[in-house]
Amino acid sequence: MAPGWPDDPDSVEEARKDPDVFAHKMVKQVTDHYLEAIDGLTQAPAVVGHSFGGLIAQKIAGTGAAEVTVAIDPAPFQGVLPLPVSSLKSSAPVLANPLNFGRAVSLTLEQFTFGWANTLEADEAEQLWTTYHVAASGVPLFQAATANFNPFTETKVDTRNPARGPLLIVSGEHDNTVPRAMTEAAFRIQQKNPALTEFIEMPGRGHSLTIDHGWRGVADEVLAFVTTQTAND
Repeated sequence: MAPGWPDDPDSVEEARKDPDVFAHKMVKQVTDHYLEAIDGLTQAPAVVGHSFGGLIAQKIAGTGAAEVTVAIDPAPFQGVLPLPVSSLKSSAPVLANPLNFGRAVSLTLEQFTFGWANTLEADEAEQLWTTYHVAASGVPLFQAATANFNPFTETKVDTRNPARGPLLIVSGEHDNTVPRAMTEAAFRIQQKNPALTEFIEMPGRGHSLTIDHGWRGVADEVLAFVTTQTAND
């Protein structure tokens, strides 16, 4: 299953015609959306998410609803303190304007290349931007940016629940949006959980590692972890 975020259009073309459909989507709303999908299953699933999906995957794991979880270059949850310069630059197109809190925001090709496709040839970066990029809700970035100053933030993750299950955190070596300092900080916190917590770095990869030409290498690592952990149950 690969359900989208609430109200996601069926195609990139539709999304670009009505970008405002993405506005106002918040972390809790999206998490609840996925938990509702999980409630309809007959067994606990493996949950895999990338970027903000990686944060949401960890929130789901913290409820005990996942059999095994993989967070790929996950957005930071409350308690993850490093804030590298490249991450600030990547998020600047959204965070630089407070009005973006209530908007859906698109990236220029230059912004997309820095934040997502910095390890790719220019032709592939443009092809990914043309094929996949649509506006995204600005709210989650503001939620993540203020998480450590807001005791009520929706980016809290229950990292201590013993029912969390096995967790793998995947980091792209050259990710500008979620650099290794962030993923390692999340790993150190999650490592305190009694369940298995593992960390791997994908050499030479950026934030586009799940959609660019090297996606299969990431998929193989994820599948190997999920298969091993479900076989051990």
